[in-house]
Amino acid sequence: MKEFKGKVAVVTGAASGIGRAIAERLAAEGMTLVLADIEEQALAKAEGELKAKGATALAVPTDVSKAGDVEALAKKTIDAFGAVHVVCNNAGVGPPGGPMWERTVADWQWVLGVNLWGVIHGIRTFIPIMRAQDTEGHIVNTASMAGLASAPWMGIYNVTKHAVVTLSETLYQELALMGVNVKVSVLCPAWVDTRLMDADRNRPAELQNPAQEAGGAQPDPIREVIRQLLATGLSPEQVAEDVFKAIRDEKLYILTHPEFKEAIRTRMENILEERNPAHEAAF
Repeated sequence: MKEFKGKVAVVTGAASGIGRAIAERLAAEGMTLVLADIEEQALAKAEGELKAKGATALAVPTDVSKAGDVEALAKKTIDAFGAVHVVCNNAGVGPPGGPMWERTVADWQWVLGVNLWGVIHGIRTFIPIMRAQDTEGHIVNTASMAGLASAPWMGIYNVTKHAVVTLSETLYQELALMGVNVKVSVLCPAWVDTRLMDADRNRPAELQNPAQEAGGAQPDPIREVIRQLLATGLSPEQVAEDVFKAIRDEKLYILTHPEFKEAIRTRMENILEERNPAHEAAF
């Protein structure tokens, strides 16, 4: 995609972090923004600040884990602006840490609902609209470096992000084989300075853990380590720049942290050589 001005972009998880930075970057190219997030107060603030900078923006409170919410998001986008050209399925929540078998059904439902089903709903809802438009378009799905490696203690998160990677690869091929003028990128960052590990603030009441199942008020040491690593990571603005370049250059894989490529290479070689991975801690 070479022309951005006047085109319409939908960004989920747009109230903060990477999503907010992507929205800012696309607005700088003259795109009209539809901002989706479950956190309504922060979403309204993001909308106001973008408008204050001269952008055309519409905030739509959205729980991406619900198909109906994403369908309503698409309807409001088309009703307001008549088209959609870029969709960033970016909303995500952080991993409850520890062995997978110790995590509750509610943990699995919450993380799968946002990180994976949010992307699925975005694909099922927006691709038919973009096909019918018969104009160039682009889908960006946010995965993670956790979608290209399998670090211990992050099982639920790893499952969702691996799924988003293969979903994106498959979608890329299907659209190309069908001659659809919509390209795909999958974003695989490592440590980025966001509030990912504070996503519990938006966890639905029906998916909260009872105190006895969640281990009471005890801190989650894995989450605390990840929180500290995120604070030392790339700025969301740096990641957003990589996303913009990938859309412009029609690039499938967006690897923001080249220093992690060796870990990916080792995993791939282990698979090809049918070699068991080393037992290494993630952090």
